[in-house]
Amino acid sequence: MTLTETFTLQDFATFLGREFVGDPDTPITGINVIHKVQAGDLTFVDFHKYYDRSLDSAASVILIDKADVRLPSNKGLIVSPNPFTDFNRLLQRFRPFEPLVQNISPSATIGEGTHLQPGVVVGNHSTIGKNCLIGANVTICDHCTIGDNVLIHPNAVIGGDAFFFKTRNGTEQYHYEKMHTAGRVIIEDEVEIGSGCTIDRGATGDTVIGYGTKLDNMVHIAHGAHIGKHVLIAAQAAIAGKTIIEDEVIIWGQVGINKELTIGKKAVILATSGVSKSLEGGKTYYGAPAEEARQKWKEAAALRYLPELVRQQRGKKPE
Repeated sequence: MTLTETFTLQDFATFLGREFVGDPDTPITGINVIHKVQAGDLTFVDFHKYYDRSLDSAASVILIDKADVRLPSNKGLIVSPNPFTDFNRLLQRFRPFEPLVQNISPSATIGEGTHLQPGVVVGNHSTIGKNCLIGANVTICDHCTIGDNVLIHPNAVIGGDAFFFKTRNGTEQYHYEKMHTAGRVIIEDEVEIGSGCTIDRGATGDTVIGYGTKLDNMVHIAHGAHIGKHVLIAAQAAIAGKTIIEDEVIIWGQVGINKELTIGKKAVILATSGVSKSLEGGKTYYGAPAEEARQKWKEAAALRYLPELVRQQRGKKPE
């Protein structure tokens, strides 16, 4: 999330009521989770496994739960016993919840030639481009940008909250702490989105659906995913958070793709596959875990002989 004005390390530390380490005038121009950071950003870390990744990232300020760490030059620390909670406080400060009191927010922008069917909701600070058709009962939540010539079929939800939780060892009621969603959804021109699709906003950055991409019914795209140009995604596929789908990929029905992966350009993933690792482009994949389809089929053919081999083995007399 990019801020509309520049703040300093001391400004944020004062707001949070926390001690800081570094130049008090270090500028802060954005707030982002670690995979989205750039120079000027504040990010957070509360687990030792990710200290180095955070400290060596492009972020200018790290909200962290200990002060005695290696501090690279030109960076600052804000020391907090609960970095996740304080990070949430900052997100809520700069992107607070805004009630929606009518179907089309007064702050929304609707382009020329765009038609909204009955029951459409368009949230605060959202934009829809020219010549779009938005089907009945579609919900476009806050901070979404829809390009030109986009077709969204009925009952889709664009811009729901990120599925991002911190586990807490507290009471049952507060076992999970939810991250406040402060990101956006950006849907580029010429995209088609099927009925019942759900596309979540980024936690702090953008979820992007690239030019000319087509989604079938009941597809889920999680927070911070980046879908390239001219991608085809069939029904009931689910793509987890922060995964990158490069251009011209084809994903068939009921495929599940894990978080933070990259699927290379022009890859094809056959129906019901489960993807647990990044895949090279230009190849066809199948299975769970997904592997190159020809190899998977060879393995399946070999398995047909397994019962007979077992019978033969059992039929041998002990020596």
